[in-house]
Amino acid sequence: MLKLSSYLFILVTLLAACSQGPEEESAADYIEGLTTYIPVKLTTDLSQLTESEKQMLPHLFAAADVMNELFWIQAYGDKEQLLSSIPNPQLREFARINYGPWDRLDNDKPFLDNVETKPAGSNIYPVDITKEEFEELGLPDEKDQYSMVRRDSMGKLYTIAYNEFFRPQLEKASGHLMQAAEICEDGELKNYLELRAKALLSNRYDASDIAWINMKNNTLDIIVGPTENYEDKLYNYRTAYEAYILVKDKSWSAKLEKYASYLPQLQANLPVADEYKAETPNSDGAQLNAYDVIFYAGDCNAGSKTIAVNLPNDERLQLEYGTRRSQLKNAMKAKFDHILLPISDILISEEQRKHITFNAFFSNTMFHEVAHGLGIKETINGKGMVRQALGEQFSALEEGKADVLGLYMVTQLKEQGLLQEGEMMDYYVTFLAGIFRSVRFGASSAHGKANMLRFNYFNQQEAFTRNEDGTYAVNMDKMKDAIAGLSALILRLQGDGNKEGVIALMKKDGNVAEALQADLDRLSTAGIPVDVVFEQGLDVLGMVE
Repeated sequence: MLKLSSYLFILVTLLAACSQGPEEESAADYIEGLTTYIPVKLTTDLSQLTESEKQMLPHLFAAADVMNELFWIQAYGDKEQLLSSIPNPQLREFARINYGPWDRLDNDKPFLDNVETKPAGSNIYPVDITKEEFEELGLPDEKDQYSMVRRDSMGKLYTIAYNEFFRPQLEKASGHLMQAAEICEDGELKNYLELRAKALLSNRYDASDIAWINMKNNTLDIIVGPTENYEDKLYNYRTAYEAYILVKDKSWSAKLEKYASYLPQLQANLPVADEYKAETPNSDGAQLNAYDVIFYAGDCNAGSKTIAVNLPNDERLQLEYGTRRSQLKNAMKAKFDHILLPISDILISEEQRKHITFNAFFSNTMFHEVAHGLGIKETINGKGMVRQALGEQFSALEEGKADVLGLYMVTQLKEQGLLQEGEMMDYYVTFLAGIFRSVRFGASSAHGKANMLRFNYFNQQEAFTRNEDGTYAVNMDKMKDAIAGLSALILRLQGDGNKEGVIALMKKDGNVAEALQADLDRLSTAGIPVDVVFEQGLDVLGMVE
């Protein structure tokens, strides 16, 4: 469980360097350029939980914490060997935050001596693997999302299922979920926990995913298991372990329910030809909820912290059962207060700063998650599912789609009077400020690439202006046109399964230009942290005496 006394730990270490030996002085040189984080405590009002739900928490925390162990192995390998080899405590803490010796928010740059460039497949594949070698084997489970790739004693590649490779750890996590289920008094949550416990040991997640989608009334929730493909940058096939423990904010969730019913209408209004919007999103199964998150583990806790979740990822389940879009309200508020507002004071024109609002930030993030359900999941020209057709290019483009389509949906709903809070400029200006926040995550992140893509596209379309004083201002009408234009471009690339087109687009626009980098450097000079790091656990919740 990560704790940090201050995001200014970099400065503290530099000041202390004068009393260090030669090895420590070398470490200080590395620390000077590292990404800064600000600590945030993850808490909630526990009085809204029943006694049985409070009794479940230690087991849920224990199960979730196992995901940290598993993700360390997938991301790097031997955690203890790495940490014990780092004498400097600040660098050691930085390795914990990044789950390895690479700065995730600085394009995975190594921050230790004698560390090579991060492998595209992390430790999910052998570090010396080549695509040609792997693809020539033609393994039946080549694209399997729940297996590690390893070499045998003769050096030949083979796959081994997660539930076999990680068996001892998964048995531990499964056991804690079953113990939580025994305590649970909510029938739907109990069923989900039991099915998820079994899924961890079988690699068959459909039944537990469906049970999770079908839960409606539970206050306490946990997302746990191998979920996202971001760590597999080699192919975008294999999933990484993570966990969230969530407490529903029922009042905010009630305000969001109405928007799910608008999905078919929003799909029909997408700015592309009919064949690119032929699928009908499942509005009956779509859920929008707000939560306080009280624990992150694994993939979602590495580097930039997730503030919203849209699951399940399986397109078949999405079409048949719908999805749940979970807004992590307390984490979102922390980033808004400690990062977005200070960024706005430096990079947004003074007359437009009044349009930076938490409501707009929350809504833009929410509709980003809703937008994942729009467009189409299967190509229009027989290339199969979009995810498979685009391969390792899928994640960044899909995040770009969700970014811009989310704002397109906001525009549509606002113009139709269905979204009544705030002014249109609130959403646009807050969106622009949000780009500056997220672009700082760097090019190694799918979200970072997506942010660079829309910044550069919007810049080319003059959707905003950079003033002489170094601040930016939204141009309302051109912003609206740029939103529609980029939405159409991405939807066509996906529908056509045009991987070459995506590669060309990202090569052209998925990067940080020198002028933008200079402005981002001003944020670092001003001491604005890039992201948050969580102080979390039962003790933070006040449950440990």
